[in-house]
Amino acid sequence: ADNLSPPLKLDTKPPEVIMGGGNAQKSAKARQMKQDKMGKEGKGSQNATNTAAMNIQCKVCMAPFMCTMSEAKLKEHAENKHPKDDLFRCFPHLKVEA
Repeated sequence: ADNLSPPLKLDTKPPEVIMGGGNAQKSAKARQMKQDKMGKEGKGSQNATNTAAMNIQCKVCMAPFMCTMSEAKLKEHAENKHPKDDLFRCFPHLKVEA
């Protein structure tokens, strides 16, 4: 009775029976390999760059705008938010000096 082997657990599967290798796993593996190849630097967050680009500010309400905002959109802001004020009071940098 001493040389009996321990009972087998019937609820576990041997490693070769476990399924895997789907598209998600392949994508994750490819992403990991690419990141390792790039030196693990990664792109990081875009938030710091976006915050730095918010360099136009309405002088009435102090709302920030990205530097790529078109003059038409700035005019729209002035007309909608500050109808009693002039466009150039909101955004003095738009005033063309003649």
